[in-house]
Amino acid sequence: MVENTLRFLGGTQTVTGSRYLIEAAGKRILVDCGLFQGYKNLRLRNWEDFPVPPDTIDFVLITHAHLDHSGYVPALVRNGFRGQVLMTEGTAELSEIMWLDSAHLLEEEAERANRKGYTKHKPAKPLYSADDVERALDRVRVVQFDKEVDLVPNVKAKFIHAGHILGAAQLQVRVNNRVIHFSGDLGRTEDPLMNAPANLEQCDILVTESTYGDRKHAAFDPEKELQPVLSRVLERGGTVVIPAFAVGRTQALMLFTWRLMNEGKIPKVPVFVNSPMAENATAMYKKHREEHRINPEEFDAMYQSVKMVHSVEESKELNERKGAKIIIAASGMMTGGRVLHHVTAYGPDPKNAILISGYQAGGTRGRLLAEGAETLRIFGHDVPIRAEVVQLESLSGHADADGLLTWMKTSPNPPKQTYITHGEPLASDRLRFRIENELGWSARAPFDGEEIDLDNPH
Repeated sequence: MVENTLRFLGGTQTVTGSRYLIEAAGKRILVDCGLFQGYKNLRLRNWEDFPVPPDTIDFVLITHAHLDHSGYVPALVRNGFRGQVLMTEGTAELSEIMWLDSAHLLEEEAERANRKGYTKHKPAKPLYSADDVERALDRVRVVQFDKEVDLVPNVKAKFIHAGHILGAAQLQVRVNNRVIHFSGDLGRTEDPLMNAPANLEQCDILVTESTYGDRKHAAFDPEKELQPVLSRVLERGGTVVIPAFAVGRTQALMLFTWRLMNEGKIPKVPVFVNSPMAENATAMYKKHREEHRINPEEFDAMYQSVKMVHSVEESKELNERKGAKIIIAASGMMTGGRVLHHVTAYGPDPKNAILISGYQAGGTRGRLLAEGAETLRIFGHDVPIRAEVVQLESLSGHADADGLLTWMKTSPNPPKQTYITHGEPLASDRLRFRIENELGWSARAPFDGEEIDLDNPH
């Protein structure tokens, strides 16, 4: 009988739903507990019974707060999980606002679907509620970076800086002195906002993300990419709508637009941040200055240069406001949130522009738009998109393929086995090929539900 195992319960052949189950010392430890996003057949997995009974899981370890890594925790608690949820301080603070925002959107969408009758379920129900989130937050335990934590005898965990977003961690789990290292979502060494990820420590098994495993980020800086499109749209009196993740991407966009205006490189126009979650997250970035590169003076200046939109009424008024302006709003892949109302209002006019500012999972409105869709289905209606659509290439918070390989090379010795996850099939397979051929390591992409023996990985 195999005593120490790792099962891949999500994050295989897709960039969402990261969930890895370690069974060791008679305990179950779940690394990441993410939502599946994108294609409908993936989203439907959020409603399936969890592969193991939630009340049999002893610990959940969260690498960072993005919902594809943490967003299923409230549902896990609702369904019986009663253990501890370990995460860094920054992740705990962001998870609170992200989970509550997610619950609000889920409840709002269910209510709207019931009211307008475009649901196949009678009645539509949210995946989880704000009450479920509060119960989940009661289970959170904050841990420090770089300090090994005893989970149970012979099983320890350590959270290591990953860059990417506030609080993001690589995760090292030690089982009987065998080390399993999870990259989490790895940031970029030269990221203009976040500090670089820590080097890869010695490990026996590596589980790495591969979001950009088949591509290389553009070499130019974000300001040089943003400047021409912002200039031409604003000079013609248009509105620039930027769907952006509330955590990380919004703060970067605030910084770059402020710098461009301050240096006279684009017209000075109103900049609106329409995401209460983004406002809260920005305050947390101010609190945790040790994790990012923005100096206090510039941070305050960029914050004061934007107008935070608070109420629903203010958000609606924004769609009636004439003249050139920039609207940064969540969600980043246009799966929900206030940005959908702005795309509905401004998308049909060719004078305006929609800037896609990050990775777009397959099956999302953002992916459809990036691939040239001329209409988007929003709130049960087909919205024509005649606005200029621009895919920005320089704003990703993920390491690209070269960055992942460079990080792997910092390991003192090769791991016995590398598993490539959190990527679409082509990206994962391309990264596998490069790891094998350029590093000489053993690597492969696991299949969904696969279980491996930690003592004899293959």
